[in-house]
Amino acid sequence: MKMKTLCLILLIHASLQLKCDKTKITAYVGGEFSLICTFDTNRFLFSRKYWCRGDARNTCEILVHSESATKNAQKYYILDAGRRGLFVKGTGLQLKDGGTYWVGIDKIYADVMTSVKVVVTEVPVSKPRLQPLTSLGGRPTCWGQPLTVRCGSAKGTNIRYAWYQQSHPKNNLLYQSSDLRLHCGTTEKDRSYYCVASNDVNHQESDILFVQVLLPAQSSCIYSVNIPDQPVYDCADRFTTSTDRWTTTTATTPELTTDSHNATENQCLHTNQTNVDWLYSRKWTGLPLWYSFLRWGCFLFLLVILCSLLKYAKAKHKVKHAKRQRKVRFRHLAQ
Repeated sequence: MKMKTLCLILLIHASLQLKCDKTKITAYVGGEFSLICTFDTNRFLFSRKYWCRGDARNTCEILVHSESATKNAQKYYILDAGRRGLFVKGTGLQLKDGGTYWVGIDKIYADVMTSVKVVVTEVPVSKPRLQPLTSLGGRPTCWGQPLTVRCGSAKGTNIRYAWYQQSHPKNNLLYQSSDLRLHCGTTEKDRSYYCVASNDVNHQESDILFVQVLLPAQSSCIYSVNIPDQPVYDCADRFTTSTDRWTTTTATTPELTTDSHNATENQCLHTNQTNVDWLYSRKWTGLPLWYSFLRWGCFLFLLVILCSLLKYAKAKHKVKHAKRQRKVRFRHLAQ
């Protein structure tokens, strides 16, 4: 009983000599902490103060002290501000930095010390966002092109990502990856997906990504992807064109065959009509074909006239030349 009372008195006496504002510090990986302590300035104003690590006060390792720098001065810092108190700071914390620490003051026979528990944990994961690596504005999936969607959290350390497919009664794990790759081979049916970001502290789920299949892979592979905070689009124009082609080529019942035959006849009629109106409706370099014929005909007509004029001028020149020669010959004879 006397021993317990003596220990209690010593603890109370020590707390009056040195007291810190925290006895437990919780910090995140890569973060920092600060500690403010007060001490009996009448007795320990000029005594050395230190920060040490270890489970027991008698065997702890001094990391930094107030009188000179030590090997851990870059991670830990201690400032003896005299009558304003004692300040301890730790930076760049890692998981291995967690444990029991001591703030101590040198004293003859027995130092004055108080313990501080430091707990270092991972940074909690924030809600992940979904970002397509290819812009959805061009509607690449309407033409069956592959699409990669990336899951990412703005905050968190040592994050692990996983993609799940929503289904009942239990969701299916697809990939242990931050990327979800969508292509014709994985778009056979309408599906819903979501991403989970997690670490040792917590986990967060993303919004739902919905894939709507308009035509399966064996046809034209048309699908659309709906992602929150991303452009909303459909493949209505592409879907209509491909559906007509798909219905014509895959018809198996008599009714569908008749419809396909009628469609073929209509197409042939349309082609014949197109051939009839070819001279009037067909365009070449942006102009009607009849206009092109007229223009080239005028050009040929002018070319013929020009050639005729040249021949006429050449013949006339020969006649004049012959007359001059005759005149010269007559003059020579006359002389």
